[in-house]
Amino acid sequence: MTSSMNYSEKIPNNVDLHQDKRLQRALEEWLPNYLEWWTSMGPESFQRDDVYLRTAVSVDRDGWAHFDYVKMPDYRWGIFLTPRDTRRTIHFGDNIGQPVWEQVPGEHRNTLRRLIVTQGDTEPASVEQQRLLGQVCPSLYDLRNLFQVNVEEGRHLWAMVYLLHSYFGRDGREEAEALLARRSGNPDSPRILGAFNAPIDDWLSFFCFTTFTDRDGKYQLRALAESGFDPLARTAQFMLTEEAHHMFVGQTGVQRILKRTAELMKTGDVRAQGGMPIDIIQRYVNLWYSLSLDLFGSEDSSNAAMFFGASLKGRDHEEDMAEHTALDLFYDMKKYDAKGKLSVDKVPLRRAMNEVLRDAYVDDCEKVVRSWNKALEAEGCDERIRLPVREFHRAQGVYAEICFTPDGRFLTAAEWNDRRDSFLPSEADRSYIKSLMYAVTKPGEFAHWISPPSRGIENQPGDFNYVKFNPGSIHHRE
Repeated sequence: MTSSMNYSEKIPNNVDLHQDKRLQRALEEWLPNYLEWWTSMGPESFQRDDVYLRTAVSVDRDGWAHFDYVKMPDYRWGIFLTPRDTRRTIHFGDNIGQPVWEQVPGEHRNTLRRLIVTQGDTEPASVEQQRLLGQVCPSLYDLRNLFQVNVEEGRHLWAMVYLLHSYFGRDGREEAEALLARRSGNPDSPRILGAFNAPIDDWLSFFCFTTFTDRDGKYQLRALAESGFDPLARTAQFMLTEEAHHMFVGQTGVQRILKRTAELMKTGDVRAQGGMPIDIIQRYVNLWYSLSLDLFGSEDSSNAAMFFGASLKGRDHEEDMAEHTALDLFYDMKKYDAKGKLSVDKVPLRRAMNEVLRDAYVDDCEKVVRSWNKALEAEGCDERIRLPVREFHRAQGVYAEICFTPDGRFLTAAEWNDRRDSFLPSEADRSYIKSLMYAVTKPGEFAHWISPPSRGIENQPGDFNYVKFNPGSIHHRE
């Protein structure tokens, strides 16, 4: 990259990048490292192929979803914020009524940087987790969706790096470099949050991840979109327009698997026919849902209280709340002792903001599961998928040291160890699911364990060639 380049062409943006020489120099130094990271840790074996991808080139209706074939290293990772509302004021916490901050308040500098870095760290992490999945894609449709998710996670990383470079000086530049240095699952330099260090080496895991873990991302972004720091709020608002597709990929992916499983159940044993049994699907749901619940943080949290009081991170749809200071209000929080005895404590509402956000997330996930069960019902299948209780398999917060069954019965640690494989994927489950993974790369064809989608991307026909393989590409093919 050179300073004479056309920034609006190479990096689509609405932040006047062509006029900001300091930011240009920062990105000139960062971009080569990003591309090196993408080449080494992005989707393996498909970098030379032409993929039918959506690219955001502006924030208006016609510009944020432009479709065309592109090689992933040439993807135009842009920087977009929703348009500024000059009348916007802070609408929650201790600063209600004040103008939103266009610059970082000095007293909140470290806290805001930590929020941005934590969000930013999730974006490259998921790309790293999924880097080998393309080699066992169930169809070109699904391969294209995987790559769409990957490049947009890369763009979301750019969004966070823009904030770090623009508003946090040398500290921000160092944090931006660190975002490329950590590695998902690396014991020496892991990603910040636990769920982003878990392996995703099969497509059932990927669909559960994009259903549940990306949905956590939706609610974190919604909370940040309320922020009194306006550049962060506007960045999060635009990221939400892309996050919807990631959840669509997951929700419809699991639904297509369930539909196929229900079809196979009509003709015999699902496993014998190379399908995914519902009990295994349920255990994967239990795993990824519980891992994603942990991402919200502790139920009773002084940090959450500080974020809200300082007007840095709000609630989902804060404008719909009856009261916006959360003072002199309480949340009834369930807690258990080491023997599983339940008590209910009244926790100051500000300290319970993580749980308030988790409540909205749980409601959303329950709607997803209802849609899956309607698909099973439509196939005449009596089996149902169920979400485990939120106490199940938790490593963070008030439930971290206590064991429960998915339906909420208390277990001793010994009982948990004896029954764990009936609740969560066992090694045998993982081995079986991985045995089903093979690449299907002919347009219009799908792996035996998943149904075709109801319609193609941008209403393309069923045999549309979403990925055009170029000579010299190295990947698995039928």
